Amino acid sequence: MKKKRLSAYLDPKTMKALTEFSARRGISLSLVAEAAIASFLSPDAAERQEAAITRRLDQVDRRVQRIERDLGIAIETLALFVRFWLTSTPALPESAQAEARAKGTQRYEGFVEALGRRLAKGPRLRQEIPEEIDPAERTSSSE
Repeated sequence: MKKKRLSAYLDPKTMKALTEFSARRGISLSLVAEAAIASFLSPDAAERQEAAITRRLDQVDRRVQRIERDLGIAIETLALFVRFWLTSTPALPESAQAEARAKGTQRYEGFVEALGRRLAKGPRLRQEIPEEIDPAERTSSSE
């Protein structure tokens, strides 16, 4: 592609700085001026920084959305468990409560150990649950 000619008027100080820079680098005045104009027309540092910040904010937003999803799963899981436990566990007579507490402590310790193993090697519950559920499936499975 053939280059086009441009005439520009420069302040004497700017012209001197351009000439000195060109001489130090051993390149033509036209090449320095062309590079300066291209730099002026390209996105400046503030715009590049804004773009980088925007990308980072998008990443943070996606992480927050995943945390909200995971928290929602945890809350629904706990609510489902508590509802099931309250509706399926009969009250114990006074004489059996001490033995039940001992057995409950033993079972809780087993639960904590199993939880620790699962957290250490996975998979996580949130990985087993699909991101999106078809609304038609949701209504048919809850009926």
